[in-house]
Amino acid sequence: MFGINGWEFGIILVVAVIVIGPERLPRYAEQLGAFVRTARGFLKDAKERVDDELGDQVGDVDWSKLDPRQYDPRRIVREALLDDDVLGTSARPRAGGPVPPPPPPTGGRATEVPVPERHAPFDDEAT
Repeated sequence: MFGINGWEFGIILVVAVIVIGPERLPRYAEQLGAFVRTARGFLKDAKERVDDELGDQVGDVDWSKLDPRQYDPRRIVREALLDDDVLGTSARPRAGGPVPPPPPPTGGRATEVPVPERHAPFDDEAT
């Protein structure tokens, strides 16, 4: 807490007792206790208000996945490249050899040559 170890805290207490004196120390301790109770009450109310406004869905969120320390671009790219494709086959090469090429599309003639699409005319006055 605040980078203070036990010995430093003890020295601060001894100095505070000497400086404040035994007459005023109980009053200051009471004020400090009241301040701590008030701060705890504010924090408790704020936590309850946040929980009420966010609802029950906030409990279902896995916050560890959103931790920026978990961000590793190499892992993200590797997982994206190794994910299964749309057809359900794996994009990874199998142990038996390379992935076979996909079958030719059906419904068309094999000798048919695709015709290049015509582009829309450019209108230089449109801008």
